[in-house]
Amino acid sequence: MSKISALFAAIALVVVGIGVFTVRARAADDNMPQVGQMAPNFSLPSQEGKDVSLSSMKGKWVVLYFYPKDMTTGCTIEAHNFQNDLQKYRAMNAEIVGVSVDSVNSHKQFCAKDSLNFTLLSDQDKKVVAEYGSMANYMGMKIAKRNTFLINPEGKIVKVWTGVDPNHHSQEVLAELKSMQKKS
Repeated sequence: MSKISALFAAIALVVVGIGVFTVRARAADDNMPQVGQMAPNFSLPSQEGKDVSLSSMKGKWVVLYFYPKDMTTGCTIEAHNFQNDLQKYRAMNAEIVGVSVDSVNSHKQFCAKDSLNFTLLSDQDKKVVAEYGSMANYMGMKIAKRNTFLINPEGKIVKVWTGVDPNHHSQEVLAELKSMQKKS
């Protein structure tokens, strides 16, 4: 096989691979709960090892955010921004809940290292991540996509963000939460 033929074969494999990844990503997004639907309930262990369910937060606004990996740059930035704004959220009767496929122990270390005082949930079985259409494949590993769901006190999804920018996301969520509360 000539070098040019080999190059075209390699390019074809990459294009096919990208197409397969795109189809898989779309399939996961097709399962994503939409605005107006009731948020799927779940129960997962927190960084403290206690099971936390979405239904236990009824009566509060919930910022349910999915993120790829504890102690990575983007995830740390996003978590710090939520932590910095935590009192603003609490003043608006809102809970911040982060979900990744990391272990309870990893969450515990992340919270201790970065002084995080909100709930992180471990979805090692990847069931909740999948149920919320937030599964991604990264280098052969299944991880959570960076998606966020704003859930009202009745348990209904009122806003969905996909592929968020961790640098500004907390500000976006706060602005939306303020807007939603003014309408109520």
